[in-house]
Amino acid sequence: MTVSSQPDSDKRSVPASSSLITSKTTMTSTSVDAHAPRTLKGKLKTRQVTMLSMAGVIGAGLFIGSGHVIALTGPAAFLSYLIVGLLVFSVMRMLGEMAVIQPDSGSFSTYADLAIGKWAGFTIGWLYWWFWVLIIPVEGIAGGGIIHSYLPMVPVWLAALLILLLLTSTNLLSVSGFGEFEFWFALIKIVAIIAFIVLGVLAVCGLLPWVHGEGGFGRLTSNDGFAPHGYGAVFGGMLVAVGSFFGSEIVTIAAAESRNPERQITRATNLVVWRIAIFYLLSIFLAVVLVNWNDPRLTSQGTFETAMEMMNIPAAKFIVDMVVLVTVTSCTNSAIYTASRMLYSLGTRQDAPAAMGRIAVNGVPRKAVWGSTFVGVIACFCNFVFPGEVFDILLATTGAMAILVYIFIVISQIRSRNALQKRGEEPQLKMWLFPWLSYLTLIILCAILVYMIFDPAFRIQAVMTGIVAIGVICCGVLNSRRLKRRRDEQVVASQTSANI
Repeated sequence: MTVSSQPDSDKRSVPASSSLITSKTTMTSTSVDAHAPRTLKGKLKTRQVTMLSMAGVIGAGLFIGSGHVIALTGPAAFLSYLIVGLLVFSVMRMLGEMAVIQPDSGSFSTYADLAIGKWAGFTIGWLYWWFWVLIIPVEGIAGGGIIHSYLPMVPVWLAALLILLLLTSTNLLSVSGFGEFEFWFALIKIVAIIAFIVLGVLAVCGLLPWVHGEGGFGRLTSNDGFAPHGYGAVFGGMLVAVGSFFGSEIVTIAAAESRNPERQITRATNLVVWRIAIFYLLSIFLAVVLVNWNDPRLTSQGTFETAMEMMNIPAAKFIVDMVVLVTVTSCTNSAIYTASRMLYSLGTRQDAPAAMGRIAVNGVPRKAVWGSTFVGVIACFCNFVFPGEVFDILLATTGAMAILVYIFIVISQIRSRNALQKRGEEPQLKMWLFPWLSYLTLIILCAILVYMIFDPAFRIQAVMTGIVAIGVICCGVLNSRRLKRRRDEQVVASQTSANI
């Protein structure tokens, strides 16, 4: 039996043996406008999905936030990024295994629905939507701040609003509009990172002039050693670094709207390792070689700008600001797209208002786009009206969201693979060393979550995320019971009608 989270008219042709797991519940169709197409149009091109998988979700965390990780852990920050990178790579492989079997705009939310239970799909879908809805104003305000710094006559709120309106418009027009914006945004980020890496290698080899003192591999052990705050700080650095990697899973959502989703998901999953190795690990390694870990500029102006100043690169601040502006704009674009597609998927599965599961003539779930952007704008409004109050509390609720999402993905993969093996089937794209590596990843993710609870610096985020998660789980259980009652009533009514 093939199980799909989407309405009958929105199913892709999938072999009967390829369903993730036998579902205990029957998905019912969601009514849509008879004059509108009933499927998301596969208009994302190969080059767009490829660029999205390589650099689409690289955010300001790499260019600026990595400086906080280096300051926290010293040169051992490289280990923090290495461990998190390996975790994310494993999680993406697991997600890819499920996504190749059943490409779906709801991605891991749909898989959790089928493999764990309807409450799980409901919970992780809404939590993920909530995370990206809050990213919309965060990145929009950051972009508005950069524009205001160069054009003081433009208020931050106005610049942020213009960014949100522009990117909402591109998402409303067509999915190809989102893809084209992301293609060029990603290309600019790739060029910037590669240029930084080339300059960094030249500097380490002594082919560029140094501004302050000695440079090179000696910085790895100078200033109190490789791990000046102890190797326990590496764990704390991981908690900050994980935010830089979160969003890799977006490519499985976008690939579902490509012309050949199975192939695109496989390629995207394989490209993740190169993105992590080159763009994150190599650039962070060069940064800790180029800059003293205790340089105060790391936390005040960011990693890339500080390193470029050390290399005596002219206009370092302007260059980094422009790259970061592109980066935050890209993240805003991705946030609107991702939040809308997750809300659309929830709508098709009756976990959100049915209107959210409807799509327009151009194949875009416009109501889901408007609904997600509207909540993002409200959060942006709260930031300007109540600075440092309401918005900070809202952001705290997403502090442990990445870990929760990854945990649900791992559990879904373990259960879905076990179900496949019981039927004597094997997935096309396999997770390595199953089940041992899957369980090891799950243990490490749970350990990180426990560490957050006991670490004073992250405790409030873990607690706030936990409170929201418990509330959503309760709503998910109630929604599951409501749908079960409705199905039971339909069965009774059908039997009564048959008897008559």
